[in-house]
Amino acid sequence: MQHLEREQALAKQFAEILHFTLSFDELKMTNPAIQNDFSYYRRTISRNRLNNQQLEAENEVNNEMANRMSLFYAEATPMLKTLSNATTKFVSENKTLPIEDTTDCLSTMACVCRVMLETPEYRCRFTNTDTMLFCMRVMVGVIILYDHVHPVGAFAKTSKIDMKGCIKVLKEQPSNSVEGLLNALRYTTRHLNDDSTSKQIRALLQ
Repeated sequence: MQHLEREQALAKQFAEILHFTLSFDELKMTNPAIQNDFSYYRRTISRNRLNNQQLEAENEVNNEMANRMSLFYAEATPMLKTLSNATTKFVSENKTLPIEDTTDCLSTMACVCRVMLETPEYRCRFTNTDTMLFCMRVMVGVIILYDHVHPVGAFAKTSKIDMKGCIKVLKEQPSNSVEGLLNALRYTTRHLNDDSTSKQIRALLQ
């Protein structure tokens, strides 16, 4: 019983991480000026240094951190990129752990989220739209991770994720609440444009 409770707690924590990741990236995508603002900040800091005007140490970002921040924000979906890279690295560095252990976990979570969203019996239990958005973000997050980790990705016929069902669930929601999630599937997955991806799935994401 304790083992089951521990697994449930880990799954919930992982879902929270995915929710935060997608939420952060959606905000970044809807605020494109953030890169220009940061560039302006860096220019101001440099100008102040040349004029011997020093900011308080705790308020100044050093050059190394500023460079890393610039590279981070240069990505369309920086948090998702970081999480995808970390997951891919984990799988590649742990050869003794079957890749199916990771992909099965991700596909199961995608399936659970899809079923909860498309089944009226479960969906009626959601007390607010935030819960639905949480499920959609987690579903999209695990799909993208699966697509990065699995050799043939999430869009192939052999995929354990029902991509048609997942995309249809998203497209049934108000466009303003899911456009960022659909864009994440369009632009941050690795295998969408592979020959193994059916034309129907590509059409759904157009």
